[in-house]
Amino acid sequence: AGLATELHDALTTLRASWPELAKDLALGKLSPQPGLPEDARCRLQALLVPDATRAAELEAECALGFEGIVQRLWPQLEVVVVGTAHGTEQLYCDTLRQADCKGLPFYCPFYRVAGALLGVNLWPKEPVPRFLLCPDWAFCEFLPCPAKEEPQTVLLGELWEGREYGLVLTARPGEYRCHAGEVLRVAGFHKQCPVVEPIRRESQALSVRGESIPEERFYRSLCRAVGMWPGARLVDYVCVESALLGASSGVCAPHYEVFLELRGLRDLSEGQRYKLDQCLQEDFPIYKSFRFKGSIGPLRLHLVGAGAFARLREALGSPLPMPRVLREERLLQLIQGTVIS
Repeated sequence: AGLATELHDALTTLRASWPELAKDLALGKLSPQPGLPEDARCRLQALLVPDATRAAELEAECALGFEGIVQRLWPQLEVVVVGTAHGTEQLYCDTLRQADCKGLPFYCPFYRVAGALLGVNLWPKEPVPRFLLCPDWAFCEFLPCPAKEEPQTVLLGELWEGREYGLVLTARPGEYRCHAGEVLRVAGFHKQCPVVEPIRRESQALSVRGESIPEERFYRSLCRAVGMWPGARLVDYVCVESALLGASSGVCAPHYEVFLELRGLRDLSEGQRYKLDQCLQEDFPIYKSFRFKGSIGPLRLHLVGAGAFARLREALGSPLPMPRVLREERLLQLIQGTVIS
């Protein structure tokens, strides 16, 4: 899959529509699909032939549930190759590993930024992707993090193991030099070339009072809270700073509004909802300080219906994952329409 998001959304559709899919396979005829262009329908129909045997296999496996469904439908499948397995895509990889693709390894072979190929993953069996930066693929410079008042970029040979750097990229001769917004950690060296782990995008941070909680650290706190909700699996989420919601966020101090899609749990008690705020306070002393002073209000958590985020991406006509820290009011309005509690 180009993106883990695309595979995740395809399997979400399979969960919801497998009886119709089995029927189409058995008859060799495409059932009506709202919004499908006629030329696409004709091309798909030309590829279909009746296959009652495969339809029966699909029905039998889906009727047993969706744990490990991918390997049950394709028994010879050995690995899932994805274009990106870090940042926001890590959530979808984790979700797939836990359920639909259970038992299968994931491998992300290349590291791309802004369309430029920067590195290759030489360690396919490692759970966290690491990439060897290839010196002749693009010209890279690095800004040490945290940034100084007058930052100076360093080059490949000046990187230190264990440190984090912002990426400055010139992809090809004649192109503009740009701050890519990616933060990398140097995980080590292969021969003399650095091996890096993509950590986060600098724009993805929560800050209602200047506390600046990075996306990947908020995700870790969220996963810890979900682990305290028996039977719950995190499917997708976004977090919003309450100012974007206007009057609908209430009259309390600025706070976080979190929209969650869960599997295995239909509702949360007030005590369970508070676990996320509690985890954030434990993980971020500055957040705890603001909460204690009352300058940041209690976090509010909302559950959305199954497949809500996948349908939103379909409505937007984009396979790209939803940003984890949401700032677009149009997307926010769409998400609010899917809240169930």
